Amino acid sequence: MEDWQKLLHASATTGSALQAHFPIDTTVLERVTAVYPMRINPYYLGLIRDQDDPLGKQAIPDIRELTDTVCVADPLAEERLSPTPLIVHKYPDRVLFLVSNQCAMYCRFCTRKRLVGTAAMRITDDLLHQGLDYIRRHPTIREVLVSGGDPLLLPDDRIDALLAALRAIPTVEIIRIGSRVPCTLPMRITDRLAAILKKYHPLYLNTHFNHPAEITAEAAAACTRLADAGIPLGSQTVLLRGVNDDLATIRTLMRALLRIRVKPYYLFQADLTRGTDHFRTPVRAGIAIMRGLYGHLSGMAVPTFALDAPGGKGKIPLTPQYILQHGDGLVFANYRGETCTYPESGDPC
Repeated sequence: MEDWQKLLHASATTGSALQAHFPIDTTVLERVTAVYPMRINPYYLGLIRDQDDPLGKQAIPDIRELTDTVCVADPLAEERLSPTPLIVHKYPDRVLFLVSNQCAMYCRFCTRKRLVGTAAMRITDDLLHQGLDYIRRHPTIREVLVSGGDPLLLPDDRIDALLAALRAIPTVEIIRIGSRVPCTLPMRITDRLAAILKKYHPLYLNTHFNHPAEITAEAAAACTRLADAGIPLGSQTVLLRGVNDDLATIRTLMRALLRIRVKPYYLFQADLTRGTDHFRTPVRAGIAIMRGLYGHLSGMAVPTFALDAPGGKGKIPLTPQYILQHGDGLVFANYRGETCTYPESGDPC
């Protein structure tokens, strides 16, 4: 058994396992985990200083997960947009392929928290073959996002076989992997895994960091290993109340991501997922943060602030308003609030 597998096996999954670290109410915790499971591996647990710190809030169950009356179970309508098990087909030219029901840590804000780590999310060889067959039969699909759960928790040989099957489909041009293990279990990114992924270019990997404290030496080494294998890395950060919903934290995080060769990709407004309402922030808070990023950070460090629209309507960019007037000429404000003008071309668009 590899070191990362031993760490995963030693994860805290019950209240009694956490009591040695934090003064928690195990009765409350067990009530929550009966609905939404908990897994905190020893690596990530070692980063948590207090159950209410930004990392503890992401990992440790909260009774408010059971009292949420605002949000819904499947906010992005993934079940309705699933033409065959394990495939979500929302956009014309790409699909989401759910190949794992496990994660190195069960994030309390997860969009699929009703499924991941539970018997409700069933992954079998037959269902995987059905998913591959769907992609083969739809040549308009140019890109496949491999996700779950976390696909990088699968054994190396299984990842290799799955990527080989996707790459053998002539119409699939791009493979993209969604994985949080560079953040939550970075020792999973071994030399062997990086060599496997390298065989299937063009292959991209979007990971997920929410707070600067998650960018450790181990996480940096994992991202370096992937980047050295020629894999472009992006980060999808979620704006979370009490975790990162302030300008200083997001600025620090975006700068730190670039230093470990991860391009800030999206800053997401939290989804309307049942059990996560206590994490949601006002949209105006995210827009204000974005206004504090433009002009103050390298453009490479500025993500797109977006909302994944309820009902499966797709991602909507949410940007600060800089245009003040648009007629014969453009009047706008720059990042300092200074008014600027730009004469419009007379040529029709």
